[in-house]
Amino acid sequence: MILHRIPYYAAELKSALPAGVFAPSRSRLVWFPVHVAIIALSATLISQHPVSWIVACFLSLAIGSAFAGLTFLAHETLHGAVVRDQRIRYAIGLFSLLPFTLSPRLWIAWHNRVHHSNANRAGVDPDANPTLEEYRASRRVRFITDHFALGRGSWTGAIGLLVGFSVQSAHMLFSARTRGFLSTRAHRLAIAETAVGIALWTSLAVVLGFHAFVFVFVLPLIVANAIVMAFIMTNHSLSPLTDVNDPLVNSLSVTAPRWLEWLTLRFGYHVEHHLFPSMSSRHAPRVREVLRERWPERYQSMSLARALRKLHRTGRVYEEPTTLFDPRTGRRWSTLLPRASP
Repeated sequence: MILHRIPYYAAELKSALPAGVFAPSRSRLVWFPVHVAIIALSATLISQHPVSWIVACFLSLAIGSAFAGLTFLAHETLHGAVVRDQRIRYAIGLFSLLPFTLSPRLWIAWHNRVHHSNANRAGVDPDANPTLEEYRASRRVRFITDHFALGRGSWTGAIGLLVGFSVQSAHMLFSARTRGFLSTRAHRLAIAETAVGIALWTSLAVVLGFHAFVFVFVLPLIVANAIVMAFIMTNHSLSPLTDVNDPLVNSLSVTAPRWLEWLTLRFGYHVEHHLFPSMSSRHAPRVREVLRERWPERYQSMSLARALRKLHRTGRVYEEPTTLFDPRTGRRWSTLLPRASP
């Protein structure tokens, strides 16, 4: 299997794309007050007015969707695709990631720098699923993979969807210093930012009371986790491990109903995003057209529903770079691979 680095594709793609697609999409900032207004209005209705539990659940769904929407906005903004000003980018990221009490400082190091430079590289990419060697060497990895990873036909993997991003964010915070993601000073600042977020939500819990807080924060956070993780887990988990960072091999783009792509800012166009991280995903369909024209045998895409079904049915351990494995049953599945050249 021939692998190419990002510049190989980017050089040809840029010649086929208008220069305007690389400009910041400032209009994305409109999403911030919209999501905040949805959260504030729904929280007020739940806490200040007597509503039935059915209405409260519906409002929790609205808040959770807004939490997820803010997370996708933070992702695009912190990549520089919305505004170029560093202070504005950081401020939007800080407030938008509050539902997950995730420090933008940590996210930039973990996601922008390490993940994007080493997508699906075994032992280096913090988001990659474990190899068989890593699975056998760590009791923690075995426990999480066997019980909370979506796959192997086990329905307990749904737990990973419901809390996965919160758990992964906490794990990255505690391990960022030892992994070399952050300096000692930056790590302390990231911990402080996380602590402030926890303090804010704790204060809200005291003010609202347990019953209202469950509907205003706890259930919405589960909804937000499910939406965010559905996309994160399909980005790379069906693709091969690669030593060369080739997005057309180690990444998958997923399509979804228009309303969901609208809410998630087309985060599912992930091959396109890895090729041009600082380009707004608003222009991803245009990049997709060129990719399918130039490299139809390499470009990987499917619907979100189909990708989730494949995740549920396959293993989450890499026996080989192109073989997914279930250590408990010995079953094997091939990863997604480029087709033969037409």
